[in-house]
Amino acid sequence: QVQLVQSGGGLVQPGGSLRLSCALSGVTLNWHAIGWFRQAPGKEREGVSCMSFQDGITLYADSVKGRFTISRDIAKNTAYLQMNSLKPEDTAVYYCAADPRYSYLRYCPDDYLYWGQGAQVTVSS
Repeated sequence: QVQLVQSGGGLVQPGGSLRLSCALSGVTLNWHAIGWFRQAPGKEREGVSCMSFQDGITLYADSVKGRFTISRDIAKNTAYLQMNSLKPEDTAVYYCAADPRYSYLRYCPDDYLYWGQGAQVTVSS
């Protein structure tokens, strides 16, 4: 059974940092691309970042470029999203996703086979 278990959400002040984790079980991270998405209340789901599994290329939405960093620890079978300089508009439920189809990425796809349960990130003073 494939599971993506997320952790690390919470409440943070503007300008602060959070790191989201996405632990995979039932599949190996080194053969799965990773995507991070977010959905704010009343808004459509937005792709935030992705990483291809073969060459480790990382891509970011313009809204988070330079502030967010996607990474992975193959030994721990865990992906991460480091979020710095957070803004109130970053408030959303964040989801991680994994898929074995995307060995090389030049853009972030919307369609992933496996999804995490979501983690609330609230940026407020």
